[in-house]
Amino acid sequence: MKQHLTMALAIAALAAAPALAQKAPPASKAAGTGDQVFAREAAVGGMAEVELGNLASQKASNADVKQFGARMASDHAKANDELKQWASSKNVTLPTELDAKHKATADRLSKLSGDAFDKAYMHDMVRDHEEDVAAFKRASTSGKDPDLQAWAAKTLPTLEDHLKNAQDVAAKVGAAGASKAKSGKSKSKG
Repeated sequence: MKQHLTMALAIAALAAAPALAQKAPPASKAAGTGDQVFAREAAVGGMAEVELGNLASQKASNADVKQFGARMASDHAKANDELKQWASSKNVTLPTELDAKHKATADRLSKLSGDAFDKAYMHDMVRDHEEDVAAFKRASTSGKDPDLQAWAAKTLPTLEDHLKNAQDVAAKVGAAGASKAKSGKSKSKG
């Protein structure tokens, strides 16, 4: 009997969930314009790349991974500064710290060392830069703010180079999914 009551309550809660969800404003409207959402995500992602790059410079055992990490910290710090200038000119507030997802990644990686760190970091860098390239392509072609659109277009080639470099280094250290990411990319373009 108790199980039936619990099951009935669970079903009722699931049935009510769509109705409750419909009353909430769409995420894009609640979070600002598409450009503002992109800018906030780019800011958090950029901060994460700097933090993780610095971590790689300290913890990586492979010289290529250390060098890649140093490049991530430098390139993304520069891009972050450019994005902050845009935000300041448009009165857009950008996040100043990592979100929960990026904090969890930093925490997970900070507990690793040597070969395990190298593989995990490079796996994450391939995946992150695949997502970044896609987001920056969208923003560079469909953004509403011409200045942000220009920044995304200007930053995109660097991100594409980061992705290629990440795939190469990931393959060298035997990071999981490195060769799949590389072959998957060429198949999707062909």
